[in-house]
Amino acid sequence: MLQFENVSTFYGKIQALHSVNVEVRQGEIVTLIGANGAGKSTLLMTLCGSPQAHSGSIRYMGEELVGQDSARIMRKSIAVVPEGRRVFARLTVEENLAMGGFFTDKGDYQEQMDKVLHLFPRLKERFNQRGGTMSGGEQQMLAIGRALMSKPKLLLLDEPSLGLAPIIIQQIFDIIEQLRKDGVTVFLVEQNANQALKIADRAYVLENGRVVMQGTGEALLTDPKVREAYLGG
Repeated sequence: MLQFENVSTFYGKIQALHSVNVEVRQGEIVTLIGANGAGKSTLLMTLCGSPQAHSGSIRYMGEELVGQDSARIMRKSIAVVPEGRRVFARLTVEENLAMGGFFTDKGDYQEQMDKVLHLFPRLKERFNQRGGTMSGGEQQMLAIGRALMSKPKLLLLDEPSLGLAPIIIQQIFDIIEQLRKDGVTVFLVEQNANQALKIADRAYVLENGRVVMQGTGEALLTDPKVREAYLGG
């Protein structure tokens, strides 16, 4: 479904990604773990076209994305939930969700809204509340719900657990697993390696812009090197 082949990215003269190879197959949860500054978010941003890959290939459903602008890429059944949530603070829950469904066919819009509200009952309760007055966990639910309004086949999640309480983190990861059951493919960038690897079909470890390990989520969860570096031993 999604393939990064020998992707290198620069910020000015500084190389952020070094010949990265990552594959996301349809119906999977694939996670990318690594420390701060490893290049995890940069890989997602490169997929979205900003920055553009300096070299290599990024293919989605067989189509080359390198060289296409961000707006065009985001119209290809791909949705992204950025780090920090970035909900529209002055808009209500309903209005935030409507923004996510702006390009959704009119015939599918209400059905998708109903699905999102079923997945996130809290959003239904807060339907007329402004996004900026919600808790961090509620805002994360809203950010994911807004992305789902576009009916994506591929959902990109950038650090969805960041700044959330443990009980809310568990809820978010339960929802991510449910999305897989519903047929949404998920590419998850996450510092919380323990939670991410538990739900991942496959995973990659990124260090200094290079993939240094890959395997099933279960295999990496029990790998001594991964446990020492990312799981506290």
